[in-house]
Amino acid sequence: MDQTYQPSRAPVGQLKTNRGLLKYILLSIITFGIYGIVLFSSISTDINVIAGRYDGKRTMHYCLLVFLVGWLTAGIAFFVWYHRISARIGAELTRRGVYYRFGAGTYWLWGVLGTFILVGPLVYCHKLFKAMNMLSLHYNTHG
Repeated sequence: MDQTYQPSRAPVGQLKTNRGLLKYILLSIITFGIYGIVLFSSISTDINVIAGRYDGKRTMHYCLLVFLVGWLTAGIAFFVWYHRISARIGAELTRRGVYYRFGAGTYWLWGVLGTFILVGPLVYCHKLFKAMNMLSLHYNTHG
């Protein structure tokens, strides 16, 4: 019996697919922002699980960004982190053949320039949560 080891493509565990804007807003208000930190932490962890073996990158954990790096860089690290995670999510959507327009341009258009119309960052969060839900669903079914 000569069997060679072949790594499984099946997912190790099921990722969350229930991220939503209304839930994010309400729970962040109730928990004084703690839910937002937890949610973005799960997004940074999930994208590492989903895309890590294909692109060889690691996204910095959101807690590290919030509690250490962000204030050391006077907030500049937040722009870099959101740009990179948006680009990485967009690239993984494309690689997996999931049609949804999302990327670094989405962050700069809605997350940054959208602040002038006040609802832009909310549109960005909605698009981010939808993109991650789609990626997580694809990962849960296809590995």
